Amino acid sequence: MSLHFVAITFDCANALTVAEFWSAAVGRPMDQEGDMAASEFFARIPGEGSDPMMMFIQVPEGKTVKNRVHLDMHTDDRPAEVERLVGLGATIVHEKAEYGMEWTTLADPEGNEFCVGQH
Repeated sequence: MSLHFVAITFDCANALTVAEFWSAAVGRPMDQEGDMAASEFFARIPGEGSDPMMMFIQVPEGKTVKNRVHLDMHTDDRPAEVERLVGLGATIVHEKAEYGMEWTTLADPEGNEFCVGQH
């Protein structure tokens, strides 16, 4: 196969705000120098290992409906991780237990949903 993931890209009102949240959430620093230096218009978190880079790009329109695609993330201690993410600025959307899995759906500071599960 010739396709592979390079980046996860977020449309944002303020790229720096959303990138700061995700930088703290995933424990990876943003680019801070040169053409890739973080700003309210564009920010980037370089990829690491098998994790793709994350890009944040300012767009004029706001989020209006539920995400059709979202990130599913895993942790060994879901309650502690959810508490940490809420402390960083996430909000809890709902908690679910279905299909033999438990997860919490959260939203980042601009409302982009993502799930944190413990399997």
